[in-house]
Amino acid sequence: MGLLDTILGRSKPAKPDLDELFALPSAAVTLEAGMGLKATGVGSVCVKPAEGVGFAGLREQIDELLKADNDKYTENKDSFGFSWITRHGDGGDLSDLVADLHAVNASLSDAGFGPALLCTLVVFSGDGGSPVGLVYLYKRGTWYPFVPTGKDQRDNPRELQVRAVLGSDLKIESDLSRWFPVWGAPGL
Repeated sequence: MGLLDTILGRSKPAKPDLDELFALPSAAVTLEAGMGLKATGVGSVCVKPAEGVGFAGLREQIDELLKADNDKYTENKDSFGFSWITRHGDGGDLSDLVADLHAVNASLSDAGFGPALLCTLVVFSGDGGSPVGLVYLYKRGTWYPFVPTGKDQRDNPRELQVRAVLGSDLKIESDLSRWFPVWGAPGL
């Protein structure tokens, strides 16, 4: 960062640490013990499509990922036009799910599409309430819980409860205004 950036109040975004995804399996133990939540086996990577020539390259990368693992991944678009690359697997093997989601993120990032990556989501359920999504913000390198309860409604107290139970197991986003709703995310 230069002097002009400092004077104008600009800051460089934190470089995301994709290895933060590997903290999720141990945090899942805490979630199960504290709230009875277990991974469902559904995890997704959200990608913002770009315009122009770059988008064609991104589209090719996504298509290659979808073909690579015998239908392990699916893709759908939400109402905002974002692509969700979703992996459905065994809820009991969260480590495998996390490794696959890390591979998707790393593949797209290594191909130069890091700025198009928005978030990674892993779904938990099991306590009789609404499913809980743990969302990893790629550009911030932080996590936050998201608990939708209906069309454009969410359970903020439950999200705060998840944050409290997780404690320091995950690097939780401290700015609550960045706990963006991910309406229509796969598995939620």
